[in-house]
Amino acid sequence: MVKGDRATWKAKYFVKIGKLLEEYPRIFIVGADNVRSKQMQEIRVSLRGMAEVLMGKNTMMCKAIRAHIPNNPSLEKLLPHIKGNVGLVFSKEDPVAVRDKLLENKVAAPARAGAIAPVDVMVEAQNTGMGPEKTSFFQALNIPTKIAKGSIEIVSNVHLIHVDTKVGASEATLLQMLGVKPFHYGL
Repeated sequence: MVKGDRATWKAKYFVKIGKLLEEYPRIFIVGADNVRSKQMQEIRVSLRGMAEVLMGKNTMMCKAIRAHIPNNPSLEKLLPHIKGNVGLVFSKEDPVAVRDKLLENKVAAPARAGAIAPVDVMVEAQNTGMGPEKTSFFQALNIPTKIAKGSIEIVSNVHLIHVDTKVGASEATLLQMLGVKPFHYGL
């Protein structure tokens, strides 16, 4: 969508959200943190004919919803939930079917340094297949290891990353070396 003049772009956005609010009886508010553009495109394609996704600035979404409250007073319940990186999914279908379609499109993602962990990450006791030269890396993270048959073996399960904490560079590197993608992102 070409923006053009800011005022005309905003006017078109308000017309579009107004049309969607009138046309669709069901609205989902979805979080879009860590969702990549390619994944968003795949979600939109999978929802075609079933639902429509609308992203935008929170203030503009709230303003458009407030304008439609006289027509539909129940829209006021949405306003407190429009915070952060969110979008609206409009649908006429069964909400469970739309939710299932959204959950189908969640993808596994590697832990990135500096990201906030949405879940706890455990490293299982396993043979890593790495050579003995990497033992210092495991020792720096306080992971108990032993060398078995020329490769490093993790002796016991280790709680590596706690939920809602920042992922460190060494933890992210270790998970990448082990080929573990602990996080799942989607709408």
